[in-house]
Amino acid sequence: MQTDFIKEYWEQQAKTHGESHVASWGDNFMLDLEIKTIGKYITEGDNVLDVGCANGYSTFRQLESHKVQSITGIDFAQNMIDTANDSKRKRNIEKINFQVGDVRALNFADESFDVVYTTRVLINLPTWEQQIEGINECIRVTKKGGKIIFSEAFMEPLVLLNSLRSIKQLSPLVEHDFNRYIKKQKLEHYLNSSGFAFTNDEFSSVYYLGSRFLRDLVTETNAYPGFTNPINEIFYNIELQFSGGSFGIQQAYIITK
Repeated sequence: MQTDFIKEYWEQQAKTHGESHVASWGDNFMLDLEIKTIGKYITEGDNVLDVGCANGYSTFRQLESHKVQSITGIDFAQNMIDTANDSKRKRNIEKINFQVGDVRALNFADESFDVVYTTRVLINLPTWEQQIEGINECIRVTKKGGKIIFSEAFMEPLVLLNSLRSIKQLSPLVEHDFNRYIKKQKLEHYLNSSGFAFTNDEFSSVYYLGSRFLRDLVTETNAYPGFTNPINEIFYNIELQFSGGSFGIQQAYIITK
């Protein structure tokens, strides 16, 4: 299993926040961008695997938008899965199945799903070697011709943003203790050397530039708790139309098997 303190963090998040999106992430605009990006690769009739489904918040959103055959959500935090199953019972939904699972050892046969995606899951694994295990498992359970989407956090844009912030004497952004951001260069080298065709979707670059840099220059951030600063919504709406510049820490790699 994951190192204990990482698992305990997410177990506590589920207890504290229940069915709220905050159990997974407080940034509702980023969650929405992530959901929309992943949704572009889900088509009618697909069997979908959501790896790292947390309390099911995003899983239910995908089901609302797509006429899939089924969605299976897995998470390594028992409390997250308990909350997701409670929500499923309240909604009386049959097309979703939630269960405890480990991305490094998925309990599914080869080529079981049309679409497999992770949402900030690989970054909860403490080493690159374990992240590779998770990558390979997601690819293994995807059908030939299917899509694998890794929506994760990456190191290079963090460095780029911090370079900007340092120019204006802003404190650097840091990884949480429970995260190990992935290096884009390392991931791309691994995928290329393994013979996988992939594309990179920078779906959050403008939003990050606005919400993690420009916001701190033009507003008193302490006046807005959490992610309620109105600048966030402004740059979210811009992001829906325009992106680029490699500032988005959250990016998606889309692999065609």
